[in-house]
Order: sequence, then C-alpha cells, then structure tokens
Amino acid sequence: MTATRRLLLASPAILAMPARAQGFPDRPIRINVPYPPGGGSDAVLRGLTESMRETLGQPIVIDNKPGAGGNLGAEQVARAPKDGYTLLFTAGALAIAPSVNRALSFDPRKDLAGVALAAYVPLILVVAPNSPIRSVADIIALARQRQDGVTYGSFGIATPPHLVGERINQHAGLSMTHVPYRGSSTALPDLLDGRLTFGIFDAVSMTPQVTSGRLRALAITGPRRSEALPDLPTLTEAGVPFDTVGWHAAFAPAGTPAPIIARLNAAFVKALEEPRAKRMILGGGSMPIEPPLSPAEWDAHFARDVESWGAIARAAHITLD
Repeated sequence: MTATRRLLLASPAILAMPARAQGFPDRPIRINVPYPPGGGSDAVLRGLTESMRETLGQPIVIDNKPGAGGNLGAEQVARAPKDGYTLLFTAGALAIAPSVNRALSFDPRKDLAGVALAAYVPLILVVAPNSPIRSVADIIALARQRQDGVTYGSFGIATPPHLVGERINQHAGLSMTHVPYRGSSTALPDLLDGRLTFGIFDAVSMTPQVTSGRLRALAITGPRRSEALPDLPTLTEAGVPFDTVGWHAAFAPAGTPAPIIARLNAAFVKALEEPRAKRMILGGGSMPIEPPLSPAEWDAHFARDVESWGAIARAAHITLD
C-alpha cells in the first residue's frame, strides 16, 4: 500500500471535502447583514441576490442581525458551521473593531475567511458652500493658526470618518476636535451654519448634496477618484497619504473549505460584473471593484485594512471600552 493511499484511508476528511464542495450548494444559503434593512450593505447585497441565486441554483436568504455596531451578526457567522451555508455581508467597520473594542469576543482575522469584496465605500470631506476653505491644505493651515478651534464632524466615535480625521491630525501634527453625530443628516445644520468647520461622511449620502451645490467637497478617500465626482482629488492627492477606504464585503467562517469559498466568490463576482449591479453601486455613491479580487487577495486586503485603521486608532488612543 502506498503512502498516499494510507494517508487517504486514514483521513476521511480529505476524501469528504472535495465531494462536499462538489455538491455545494444543495440547500438555501443564509447571509447575515449585521445592520438594519435599508442600509448600505443591505442594499448592495439585495442587488446581487437574484444573479447569485441563478448561479448557485439555491435561494439566498438575507438575515438582518443588527447590534453592537455590526459585531453581533459578525460573531454569529464566526461561530457558525464551516460549510458555506452561513455567510456575513458587512461594512468596513469590521476592520476597525479589533483595535477599538477590547471586549470583542472574536477575532475577524482568525475567525472569518474572506469570500468577496463587493464595493468600495469612499468618504468625502465637505464644507458649507460659503466656507473660505477650498482644500485640505486650507484645513491644515487654518488648524495650525487656530490650534483647537477647528472641528470636524463624523457619524460616530471609532467610525471610519473619525479615524480619517485623526489621520489628518497625525499627518499634519494637528489637534482638530472631533464632533460625533448620529448621522450625516444631523450634522448638516451645524455644517451649513458654520458651527462645524468641516465634515467627513459617506459618499452615498454626500454626493447628491455636493452635485446640487448644497455642500462643497474637498477630497474623497480611497485608491482612486469617484466616477460621480471626477474632478475631486483623493485624500492622497490632496496631500495626506492614506488610501484605506470603507467597503461592502462577504465573509465565511474560518475553516470553510477553499473549494466552497471559491464557488461563492465566483457567484459574487459574476453578479458584480453585471451592468445593472455596476449601475446600482455607482448610483449609490460607491465604487465597483475592478478587477475583482480572489478570496486570498481579499483576505490579504482585509488584513492590511485592520492594520491601517488600527495604527490610527492606537496612536489616537481611541477605544469603545
């Protein structure tokens, strides 16, 4: 008996895994969205499910599991069976959680496996249309003149907009004051009245405000410019090197067989390549992923994001505990 045959006979899992993956899926797939219905991740996923159902030959059931800033639903998936039938579709705050929440009961880097990156979700730095500030350089110059007199708004402590503001502070040696709001809409009155120097909010809600002239945009985060606002520089182009950006993406429990993850990735990629999906993503102010990432590439991307956001949070001593 050869050594290879002895290994196969001694390890039923080695034989079972390809068979299980080959027959996958044979029942509905449930996808946890750890936010209420109607949010960004929920809307993007619902725009993909019809194509994925056709590709996979099984229903896609969306479970909205809000709570703990998205961590409740993520933890449920991290503890789920490693069979590809329970997935997570979430936002970029997951990459921040390990650095700011010391009570987190799971580690996204160890307990989740990347399946697919669906879209980038950039943030926009905005000011009132009558503000004398016309660039990120103007913000930095003003902050150096006024010391603590410059304020910026975001939609919460330890959120991506908060950390982008801290990245500007750290890059330029500033101490601008962060003012958290419940959402961009609650910050608008203060921004328009000049009580807030500038705001950092999601492109989904801010792009219509900018294109209508109600707000002026200064820069956008992410690796490239927005197709909706092509004349707007990226934050890096504006003088603050930082390409990390929010996103919508899918994960499976760590340990899910690679062939199953590859099958799921292919279904997501096919759905994302359809013209209607691209229109939906662009129409919502997000950016399609071009070219698409493999599961391994997405895992590596996620690990870099955890480190990038974590470095800012640690330097600014930001925690949620």
